Amino acid sequence: MKVVVLSGSPRKNGNTQIMMKHVLEYVNQKGVEVKFINLAEDGFESFKGAANEVNYNEKTLQAAKDITDADVWLVGIPVYNSMFSAALKNIFEFINYKETEGKTAGLAIVAGGTISFGDVQTLFTQLMSYFRVITNPTVVYSTGEAIEMERFQMMK
Repeated sequence: MKVVVLSGSPRKNGNTQIMMKHVLEYVNQKGVEVKFINLAEDGFESFKGAANEVNYNEKTLQAAKDITDADVWLVGIPVYNSMFSAALKNIFEFINYKETEGKTAGLAIVAGGTISFGDVQTLFTQLMSYFRVITNPTVVYSTGEAIEMERFQMMK
């Protein structure tokens, strides 16, 4: 089984990245093949058209391939203005929905407060439906405040 852990925040060392590193540690203990994609890293290109029309860099194409090849997607979703990040939407522009049917996605949503979790879960689940990906109905939710408290505890 292949698993991809995807941190969908463009913020370096942001709350989503912190949470998804914990997810990565957990998955690594399970003895499965796992890839970590961190959209906060430099070098991911914006989608400008089909890959046969535009020459994209290797980093962007490899991330799309890793997502497509994985059986399970564990997606860290930051909430910005009641929507998931543009960086996260962008990477899915590179993926062919005809190659993703039957895969499974688990969602971990990070927001400043609790009011927008449901909105983002609904929108991202709709995106996964387009890709014919089965989304686990149990979602992990966390607020930035909870992650900051953990970060503070780790520094003690």
